[in-house]
Amino acid sequence: MIYRPLGRTGWNISAIGFGAWAIGGTWGDTDDTAAMAALHRALDRGVNFFDTADVYGDGHSERLLARLKRERPGDAFHIATKAGRRLNPHVAEGYRDLKPFIERSLKNLETDTLDLLQLHCPPTAVYAMPEVFGALDDLVREGKLRHYGVSVERIDEALAAIKFPGVQSVQIIYNLFRQRPAEVFLPAARAAQVGVLARLPLSSGMLSGKFTRDSQFGADDHRGFNRQGEAFDKGETFSGVDYEQGLAAVEELRQLLPEGVSMARLALRWILMNEAVTTAIPGGRTPAQVDENVSAADLAALPAPLMQALAELYQRRIAPQVHGLW
Repeated sequence: MIYRPLGRTGWNISAIGFGAWAIGGTWGDTDDTAAMAALHRALDRGVNFFDTADVYGDGHSERLLARLKRERPGDAFHIATKAGRRLNPHVAEGYRDLKPFIERSLKNLETDTLDLLQLHCPPTAVYAMPEVFGALDDLVREGKLRHYGVSVERIDEALAAIKFPGVQSVQIIYNLFRQRPAEVFLPAARAAQVGVLARLPLSSGMLSGKFTRDSQFGADDHRGFNRQGEAFDKGETFSGVDYEQGLAAVEELRQLLPEGVSMARLALRWILMNEAVTTAIPGGRTPAQVDENVSAADLAALPAPLMQALAELYQRRIAPQVHGLW
């Protein structure tokens, strides 16, 4: 495993983390036995960073991570969670006081202090409200939070966030189908010593190479019900790429795979090629998925001709759909 510094926290975290959205909900059926086995396997493979949120399964994902802490008391690892999406209505003003949600997460995670609290894709107006970040500073002083950061939809939001000195991390969609963050944001984050968490690194599973036109998604799976942003930002589902066009790009990508390297491993290793990225946080619902994800850190650096071919594929197939939207 590769370990990289997370912002100015003093933590060195695994370059492949564990995204716990899928074990919480809105990814189809969940199986707690398999989920716990996956979490344990992640620890066994050197993962020490787990990302969750209070809305993943209405707190279920947080509670599974609390169980992991109980079952692995000798292992040191960090849990990042998020708050804000439970606001109803989800408006900027609600971010002035997240204490009720934070108290709930503290209870779910069975702890007195959250390792890392992230604002959960708040409205853009929040980044013009210094009082929100002042309140987070107060919560750090009170001992409710060790550190805080943000999860964003847009690059302009990410750039605004890192102007606040207390922000230690930014979570953003960055993958082979969403390459724009590398243009401006990743260099800015590195200069500011802000950690970067690359979410949806496999583009909702599209970059696993396992989907076809006949793949079926359950009624409770956002990959079926949110393709046009019916429930939340459409960029959260397949990175905002049209499903059919995504499949076509994947077939072309398949021809570029080095011998013996799966598409998922290639996609994750591509993300880690940018040293401004602290960690990629793929989901894993089974130990086998965790093994494949983690093994990406063992791959050698991707050669320059392959990197160029991947950039060209993106510019031709994907960029016209998504590049300017987020």
